[in-house]
Amino acid sequence: MAKKSTYNAKDIEVLEGLEPVRKRPGMYIGSTNQDGLHHLVNEVLDNSIDEVLAGHATDISFQYKKDGSIKIKDNGRGIPIDFHPKYKNKRALEVVLTTLHAGGKFNSNAYKTSGGLHGVGISVVNALSSLLQVQVFKDGKVYRQDYSKGKVKTKIKIEKCSKKLKGTEISFIPDESIFEETQFVPKKLYNFINMKSVLVGGTTINFEIDKELIKDKIPNKKSFFYKKGIEDYFQLEYANNSKLFEKNFLLKSKIKDNENFETLISFNTNENSSLMSYCNTIETPDGGSHENGIRNGILRAIKLYGQKNQFSKISNINHSDIFDYSNVIISIFINDPSFEGQTKKRIIMPNLQREIETKTQQEFLLWLNANKKNSKILLDNLIERALQRTDLSKIKELDRKSIKERNRLPGKLVDCSSKSIKDSEIFIVEGDSAGGSAKQARNREFQAILPLRGKILNVYNVGLSKIADNNEIQNLIQSLGCGIGKNFEISKLRYEKIILMTDADVDGSHIATLLITFFYKYMKSLIDENKLYLAMPPLFKIYNKNKSFYAYDEKEKDKLIEKEFKSDNYNITRFKGLGEMPADQLKETTMDQNKRNLILINSEKAKKDMKNTESLFETLMGKQAELRFKFIQNNANFIKNLDV
Repeated sequence: MAKKSTYNAKDIEVLEGLEPVRKRPGMYIGSTNQDGLHHLVNEVLDNSIDEVLAGHATDISFQYKKDGSIKIKDNGRGIPIDFHPKYKNKRALEVVLTTLHAGGKFNSNAYKTSGGLHGVGISVVNALSSLLQVQVFKDGKVYRQDYSKGKVKTKIKIEKCSKKLKGTEISFIPDESIFEETQFVPKKLYNFINMKSVLVGGTTINFEIDKELIKDKIPNKKSFFYKKGIEDYFQLEYANNSKLFEKNFLLKSKIKDNENFETLISFNTNENSSLMSYCNTIETPDGGSHENGIRNGILRAIKLYGQKNQFSKISNINHSDIFDYSNVIISIFINDPSFEGQTKKRIIMPNLQREIETKTQQEFLLWLNANKKNSKILLDNLIERALQRTDLSKIKELDRKSIKERNRLPGKLVDCSSKSIKDSEIFIVEGDSAGGSAKQARNREFQAILPLRGKILNVYNVGLSKIADNNEIQNLIQSLGCGIGKNFEISKLRYEKIILMTDADVDGSHIATLLITFFYKYMKSLIDENKLYLAMPPLFKIYNKNKSFYAYDEKEKDKLIEKEFKSDNYNITRFKGLGEMPADQLKETTMDQNKRNLILINSEKAKKDMKNTESLFETLMGKQAELRFKFIQNNANFIKNLDV
């Protein structure tokens, strides 16, 4: 029979000093993996940062040595070394290092805004280190003491030193019996310390790692200094981003006495985003009240501005339309943060959220009113993103027709008979007469024809709602079947090749350019996946009773005449449009898969040089018609290998 279990006072385990930390390290540093290991650096460095924030230190040095030790030093006041009133035979230095919840961070007179707020930071590092040495430089003396696994190893030694020296120096080696891995990642340390320097602008942090420990391209020495803090960081980090406009939104504001917050937001053209938030220089990767306050304040300001300035559909915008396309840094300094857990990954402070939200809304509304040109660009883009995301326009109907109701394809589409996508092609042609010739010239099994009437809408400067109302674009979207924008799915494309077949003149080139612009803006993956082509109809036929040739431009025509006809009699036919070309000639010159020339609309060059690509589209499709006309006149039908 099993012995009856008892639960008495003797069963209660009492852990003294720092034993609770060694018993349950995860409670204090989150984990014993790489994240927990690097959290040790955070705890020590935060004490030095706190001295900076309190106005007592200006320089911090960090070293990671090949013996596995980390050394952090500041030129602040130094940990107090006088005897503690509660422990009369112990100096405050020893009490801080060996006792949980012992520190100066609970007394608001010592520190107003502080990162190491639980008073457990340095003692936890001590508990989880096989060796920790502390040195305090004060009034021409250095006070030194060694510890191991949270226990005192030596008495405090006092020696003379230069009176110029002041501050605290901590060296520690993580305990192998606690951590899964005790080697720090140099790049992680570099990035982490870089950000600390950003957040306490005007402070120098000297960073050094022994060369033997570095396995990537980071420097082994670096002096971090950002005079303007996050402003300087943004200029370096996001200089190459494709922005909606150059001007960023910067807000620096007080919350209460000795409390403040700042945020910097950069608005991008494409889905390229980052959001980093910090409280008293501690990263809060899970966000919380400060992030929510900024996000809500920005959104509310945009909606108020949009309603006042009559931007239709402004109510459809949500957070993702703004922040999925933005780079954001949020930094707050407050007296008594309420973190979720010791590792301080999330802030829960409803009152703080309300204050930040109100202030952000007010300031961003002022910013929008003071930057009306940029505000219009921003709101137009936000509305378009919202339409693409939520399908509130007719785009939803177009997708449903194209995907689920294939029998309801546009009446003008002459589809191919093959049910297989392999080898299938759709020719997008201008006008009904060209469409008639193309229908006769096509291979019925694999080639489909979609005639478009006139010049389609220039989509470069218009919103999605106008695009959804345009019949020619509706027909095009339905015929291709793959949706547009955020609803685009290339797997649902109904043809292997999309071929633009327009007249070989300035007007034809303009129509082709309008179509390419549409694909570039709303179905860019078709270009990336090499699905979009230009047909090359000839401009001239040179012939006599014995022979005939086709030429694609004036230069080629002159060369053919000189080479093939010389003094012979010959005739020249200039094709004014595809509709005038007999079906057999159209087939022979432009549509027969074995004889034709196609130009691939290629995006490789565009990917490498995004700014020039955008500039090209601004020239072609922007509001200055004279630039567009000049470019098309100069380039119509002379382009042999088109990179958009």
